[in-house]
Amino acid sequence: MTSQTTLTDGGHRRSGLVLAVCCLSLLITALDTTAVNVALPAVGQDLHAPVSGLQWTVDGYTLAVAAFMLLAGSTADRIGRRRVFQTGLVLFTAGSLACSLAPGLGWLIAFRVVQGLGASMLNPVALSIITHAFPDPRERARAIGLWGTTVGLSLAAGPVVGGLLVASAGWRSIFWINIPVGVAALVLAALFVPESRAASARRPDPVGQVLVVTILTSLIFAIIEGSRQGYGSAPIIGLFVLAAAATAALPGYERRREQPLVDPVFFRSVPFTGSFIAAVTAFLVLSGFLFLNTLYLQEVRGCSALQAGLLTVPLAVGVALASPLSGRMTAARGPRLPLVTAGLLIAAAALLLTTLTPTTPWTTLLTAYVLLGIGFGLVNAPITTTAVAGMPRAQAGVSAAITTTGRQIGNNLGVAVLGAIVSARTPTPGHAGFAAASHPGWWLLAASGLLIAAIGLATTTNWATATATRVATRFPTEPTTTSRTPGVRGGAPA
Repeated sequence: MTSQTTLTDGGHRRSGLVLAVCCLSLLITALDTTAVNVALPAVGQDLHAPVSGLQWTVDGYTLAVAAFMLLAGSTADRIGRRRVFQTGLVLFTAGSLACSLAPGLGWLIAFRVVQGLGASMLNPVALSIITHAFPDPRERARAIGLWGTTVGLSLAAGPVVGGLLVASAGWRSIFWINIPVGVAALVLAALFVPESRAASARRPDPVGQVLVVTILTSLIFAIIEGSRQGYGSAPIIGLFVLAAAATAALPGYERRREQPLVDPVFFRSVPFTGSFIAAVTAFLVLSGFLFLNTLYLQEVRGCSALQAGLLTVPLAVGVALASPLSGRMTAARGPRLPLVTAGLLIAAAALLLTTLTPTTPWTTLLTAYVLLGIGFGLVNAPITTTAVAGMPRAQAGVSAAITTTGRQIGNNLGVAVLGAIVSARTPTPGHAGFAAASHPGWWLLAASGLLIAAIGLATTTNWATATATRVATRFPTEPTTTSRTPGVRGGAPA
């Protein structure tokens, strides 16, 4: 009895260490994103970067994450999750060091892409590792809950930590913090994270992967560079046409594959399609807000990086308070109420900023930050719930993973679209007309909030539920009888 208890305790300790390593990987990737936003004005001044250059500093990273997240998940299931996780840590840590030494804007963007490639191997793979380390459903739920709490802590700490580092040691220091944490996570992963693979490995889909990369890269490049070159110029039109052609080709190609990277059948489910669009839209709002707001606070209002970080804490507090409430609301009453409420709060927050001026009262700004934080905190749980609504259990991880990729696409589009709107109307971030130039961007975010509310209504009708049921019947219900197993295309639900 004593030896059995000791063994059990040892297993719990090991599982706890595995969870800690996975949370460390999430901490540095999430912290890095919000800290970099606070540092953008300093980067722009030091490297003489225009708005488009600052856009690429953010989007170079998020584009790599969005483009390769599904590939990383399926590769990890095939060759080993710990191996891919460690590779991601090496790339992210090395990319962070390189970013801190970047001699110019082009080098910084290139090294941010390396960081993004590493990050694409961390979060979805870490969730698969957690699922494997916690076989008991209740313990697994608690572990994933702690994982989710790390997101809120990172969002809250990122602007403040970034502001402190920029104010005390310059913008390059925001990348230094990743290095010791990344090295520690790498060592701990080698010591405590067991290797695991999927029982039925999915074959690679290189053509599908190339099409996904083509869609995202050409679209984001056209949006960002179109503000400088002109959206009617031949190269930009060509990129939009390329993105459209690849988008049209992807479902036709994937439909013919037995094991597609992205299964088009999922999008016949109205709840799934709605959740994907809501994920893109919600993260477009967050990333677009963070991009515009940090430039406004520092370049227009004259705040320091630390002051700008502290001013965004109400947003992070709103997210932290609303996230668990959203989970309880979704469990008790379904996804409609939190989704609709989230959309309306986001719209209200953006509407407060549509008349932004260099002297907008601080009470107006802080009210908008709180409303946006609560709205964003409410949106995540119902998005994931709606994504898996009606799906057989074997497809829950796959559908949630695709929706997680949608979140990353939204991160890309938020910075690209809102940055393009502003840069088309003002030459530099510090230009006197920056506040007025941002008005169309806030109107776009208000419309995005209303879209989320409409999705909450549309995806919870009886008709929508029936479409999900029809899609579910196309898949076997037992994961052991099919190669379409959860986690193969991106890990456990995120």
